[in-house]
Amino acid sequence: MKKYYWDYLTLFTLSGLIVLLDQVSKYWVRSNLAFEEIWAPWPWIFRYARIVNWQNTGAAFGMFKNFGDVFTVLAIIVSIFILYYFPRIPRQDWYLRLALILQLGGAVGNLIDRINQGYVTDFISVGNFAVFNVADASITLGVIVLLIGVWYKDRTHKPDPVTVTPEASNPPAEEPPFE
Repeated sequence: MKKYYWDYLTLFTLSGLIVLLDQVSKYWVRSNLAFEEIWAPWPWIFRYARIVNWQNTGAAFGMFKNFGDVFTVLAIIVSIFILYYFPRIPRQDWYLRLALILQLGGAVGNLIDRINQGYVTDFISVGNFAVFNVADASITLGVIVLLIGVWYKDRTHKPDPVTVTPEASNPPAEEPPFE
């Protein structure tokens, strides 16, 4: 365990901050807005973005309604996987580590809601997009960081040099095909 101390300290600190921000923002919404009540700080922004107290029994962005139990189990499995796998990721793979930190924070943030309330409180409403929360945004950002990181690493990764033998550098001439 001593070997992984700094890895777990990083994971728990950063994902814990995400959970804290998620839970504080949801608490504020539940405490200040009635269910389905909508609020915007300025009238002109209401058309583009607003805060709404919404209850989600499905996945992020309102998908798969009434599958909360499935997502509770999935969040637990994903969290255990991240806890096991995170310290084994090389520190130079910072994008993968950041992606897992974001995903753990989001998974735990929504898991707390599912366990305590039976649903997730969503409140960020932008345009006509589905209502979401800090945890949903964190999970989504984690996936985006992961995809960009893998893409970038793949593009910058140079293949191992191949040893060329004299025979390979001067292959025999091919005979013309038989006509």
